Amino acid sequence: MRFGIFVPQGWRLDLVGIDPAAQWVVMRDLARRADAVGGWESLWVYDHFHTVPVPTEEATHEAWTLMSAFAAVTERIRLGQMCTAIGYRNPAYLAKVAATVDVVSGGRVEMGIGGGWYEHEWRAYGYGFPSAGERLARLDEGVQIFRQAWTTGTATLAGRHYQVDGAIVRPLPLQQGGIPIWVAGGGEKVTLRIAAKYAQYTNFSGDPETFGRKSAVLREHCAAAGTDFEAITRSSNFNTVVGSTEAEVRERIAAIRSRLVPVLGADGAETQVRALFGDAPAVGTPEQIVERLSHLRDLGLGYAIHNFPESAYDVSGVELFEREVLPALR
Repeated sequence: MRFGIFVPQGWRLDLVGIDPAAQWVVMRDLARRADAVGGWESLWVYDHFHTVPVPTEEATHEAWTLMSAFAAVTERIRLGQMCTAIGYRNPAYLAKVAATVDVVSGGRVEMGIGGGWYEHEWRAYGYGFPSAGERLARLDEGVQIFRQAWTTGTATLAGRHYQVDGAIVRPLPLQQGGIPIWVAGGGEKVTLRIAAKYAQYTNFSGDPETFGRKSAVLREHCAAAGTDFEAITRSSNFNTVVGSTEAEVRERIAAIRSRLVPVLGADGAETQVRALFGDAPAVGTPEQIVERLSHLRDLGLGYAIHNFPESAYDVSGVELFEREVLPALR
């Protein structure tokens, strides 16, 4: 199993209480730390503009700006977004941005891409909020543009939603064959069909029952598209709280809840904690987490990306995970 780690950027209210002027230093240092620890293959941020579970005035740092910054301050670790919303940027422009970041990084970019879902920020930024069908149609066209741009240096598409005519995307990414594409989302009729056609990676729920069902659907779409199911790495994201004992896990969750109360109120903080950590596969002692992730590995999970909500304040949980979970599963 391969592992990635999220760097807190504010979207999940994971920089609350840290002065905005100091937040980049926190993010930079966590990125450098992950870069130095061999167990992490990649670092990730979310592509969102407004916080969750509700929009607030707390900072949310922009994903592709962070990609470029991380590219400049790290040396080894791969760089991804989970996941870029296709409707937030023209795909030819985004292909150009991603290719530039790939060059800056020395060929370390991953392209996480999806249809987008956060209606409030779509509307707030003036993007409207197209139907799910239209958002996914844009995803299909956008990925076609990426593939052309990163392999030939130009892109032309007379699509229903995007029209580009000889858009020049040079320099090409440094990675041979272009930047790896992660199609994120578990929509069984369309999203997984797009993934079957174009993706090197997928990303959907880490709940074992759901993961198994989505995997079976992906296999069917691959058969229909004539692509190799086994060549697509399946990944999931995990909200992760690890403690040496169950009591320590509870203490860590209580500390997270306390940080959320000033922003969400007591009831809102409790609701958010339950949503993030209730029955989560990566919440528990190292032994418990290894057992659950081992089961998912047996179901075909090849890549686990972990969000540690406390890491901007306390990396001891990350350190425990690195000592006792990573070696058991890698």
